[in-house]
Amino acid sequence: METTAWTQLHSVMNAQSGGPKNRPFARATLRRIAAFARPHRRRIAQFVFLSILTALLAVATPLLAGDVVNVIVGGHDQGRVVRLAVLIAVIALAEAGIGLLARWLSANLGEGLILDLRTAVFDHVQKMPVAFFTRTRTGALVSRLNNDVIGAQRAFSNTLSGVVGNVVTLILTLAVMLTLSWQITLLALLLLPVFVLPARRTGARMARLQREAAAHNAAMGTRMTERFSAPGATLVKLFGRPEDESQEFAARARRVRDIGVRTAMAQSAFITALTLVSALALALVYGLGGYFALDGSLKAGTVVTLALLLTRLYAPLTSLAGARVEVMSALVSFERVFEVLDLKPLIEDKPDAKPMPQGPVAVEFDDVRFGYPSADKVSLASLEEVASLDTRGGAEVLHGVSFRAEPGQTVALVGSSGAGKSTIAQLLPRLYDTDAGAVRIGGVDVRDLTATSMRATLGMVTQDGHLFHDSVRANLLLARPGASEDDLWDVLRRARLETLVRELPDGLDTVVGERGYRLSGGERQRMTIARLLLAQQRVVILDEATAHLDNTSEAAVQEALAEALEGRTAVVIAHRLSTVRSADQILVVEDGRIVERGTHDELVGAGGRYAELYRTQFAAGERETAVEAA
Repeated sequence: METTAWTQLHSVMNAQSGGPKNRPFARATLRRIAAFARPHRRRIAQFVFLSILTALLAVATPLLAGDVVNVIVGGHDQGRVVRLAVLIAVIALAEAGIGLLARWLSANLGEGLILDLRTAVFDHVQKMPVAFFTRTRTGALVSRLNNDVIGAQRAFSNTLSGVVGNVVTLILTLAVMLTLSWQITLLALLLLPVFVLPARRTGARMARLQREAAAHNAAMGTRMTERFSAPGATLVKLFGRPEDESQEFAARARRVRDIGVRTAMAQSAFITALTLVSALALALVYGLGGYFALDGSLKAGTVVTLALLLTRLYAPLTSLAGARVEVMSALVSFERVFEVLDLKPLIEDKPDAKPMPQGPVAVEFDDVRFGYPSADKVSLASLEEVASLDTRGGAEVLHGVSFRAEPGQTVALVGSSGAGKSTIAQLLPRLYDTDAGAVRIGGVDVRDLTATSMRATLGMVTQDGHLFHDSVRANLLLARPGASEDDLWDVLRRARLETLVRELPDGLDTVVGERGYRLSGGERQRMTIARLLLAQQRVVILDEATAHLDNTSEAAVQEALAEALEGRTAVVIAHRLSTVRSADQILVVEDGRIVERGTHDELVGAGGRYAELYRTQFAAGERETAVEAA
């Protein structure tokens, strides 16, 4: 058989014939697919036209070959033989050229669709709330951008051309064969079940093997992603069992190897069987056709034509037999992509959202009540890799929180772990929306402001000091892409990092590693503070910015924070009370409520919860100092 025929058969064998084949076509999904395909409709039409033209040329060559044989057998008209040979050569050249052009259109069409789908999914995911990312497995989400998008793309680049080309080839081939000899054609078709049924069964078997291999590969990929990250590798070295880790990984890798061997043998056996059936069919044509030719009822050239056409008949029949499986597999990929696109973001700009007012801004919480949303409102079971989503949630964690930070003031939030301090901080930049009450910046409810102006006005430093696996320069320019070289060095100096960065191998272009792990904890924190200084935002949120730092690192970070807070409205969450003694107002948060408020001296004098926390930390600090002195 020809290379194109085997390619078609291979696509059938690798179609995912399990699972999706029994699913009904969703008209809404088809309409959305059409919407994505609409910008490419001109290329789709050209692609279909070239597929039809290729099918026509494929049938023309056997007919011309038969004429050449008839002319040779006739023993005269050498010029006609030459003309026919030249015409066959021209058709071969045309097929090659059209094939290249069709492949170019197919590649552009497929890659253009991948671009559109990936961009749509990426842009949509960026709009999702933080709760979505806290629940979703990153690998499952990335798979939607890679595997499912590519699976959907095949519907246009492979299945579309295959179905159109095979239908045209099949119709023309059968019509010509029936015209030449209906008896031989019908007898040759008797071998069709022997040809198609093994293809379907072997295709289903190989699809099951490949799905199993894909599952093992995905599990290995997830395991490697978790173990090869800096935190994961550290955890394994501290608490892991390398032998057990190796054995579990090797067991899955061996399973993938065994599946690979079985797949290769199944494919080899399948192709061998099909080659045998094809040879038997050819033997039938030559035997019966030769008998008719010697009987004078059939020309020798017609026998050759029938034999050549037969090789082009079985592959389209087999491919069309599995076309529904291919279409349904592509449809499932589209549905998985649309599943993500249909997940509505909980936080969006209002149609009439307005920009942040100019000038100094105050921060106000007015009787704010809030409960974290349940999983079914922010996530998908398939992205969490669970059977069903957890419907629990919505329990109120903030109960009537009210306070106000005037322009330029610093308000500190202190209290026990889990009291609700970080939740309050997350409502301010609108990482979540309140259930009741209002959060205002500059006198405007944050739900009435544009996200762009919010980002330009409000900055946040968290306790983990997250950095991207990129250069120092790129991590800083995230805050202000148009910043100059002098601006970068200025904020590094103010964040007490200038000397460090100048000593790095590549200076500003030094890569800081995944999550900034090539820097110390204090250095990462100062890098995020430098980024905050570069952004020049008017409101600053510090969420445990000095947590988990030693005294030396904390002192350096505190100096940088003093630069960051100067002249800005600030909300500071602190575990160490010594860092908030100078705050204009201190709020003590317990069980989602503000139970005390005042200055440091006022709260210590009141002898309440703050005084208790302060005495506990002060005593612990004295013990730590004594130990260090000893």
